[in-house]
Amino acid sequence: MDNVLQLVNRLQSACTLLGDTAGGKDSDLPTLWNMLPSIVVIGGQSSGKSSVLEAVVGRDFLPRGTGIVTRRPLVLQLTHLDDPDAREFGVFLHKQGEKMYDFNQIRQEIEDETMRYLKGRGKVVSADPIQLTVSSPNVPNLTLVDMPGLTKVPIDGQPKSIVRDLEDMAR
Repeated sequence: MDNVLQLVNRLQSACTLLGDTAGGKDSDLPTLWNMLPSIVVIGGQSSGKSSVLEAVVGRDFLPRGTGIVTRRPLVLQLTHLDDPDAREFGVFLHKQGEKMYDFNQIRQEIEDETMRYLKGRGKVVSADPIQLTVSSPNVPNLTLVDMPGLTKVPIDGQPKSIVRDLEDMAR
């Protein structure tokens, strides 16, 4: 079973690197990403989606705030470490294997990478995911996806397309 999980994680990483992220509405073709097992957390803005994921991981590490906080999907690959005394760490795909042991630093990197990505694109949200692997003796082998929260009306300077953009991403 561990070999299957490792294969799925590698396929998800490859999909992300190749731009096959299942969130792009520019293609009518099915994506490999859609065929891989994962649990996607979808709900309204500030409804507690990120808090549920933090409860599964057992650590506070996701950005907090009001309005749209999660602006890109966060693909969270949880990898169980067999050694109960092993030190927990996170690895971002875009950081090429750099281990982060400070979960406050992980939170900051999620915020920084989101802003770096969105800044030059003139977007408020994007379907292009951030991929993070958390390895810990306290997590199951599981892939979770934290999605930006849905909204019914644009607020605080959000573009009129935000409702449609978020709904398309959730599909």
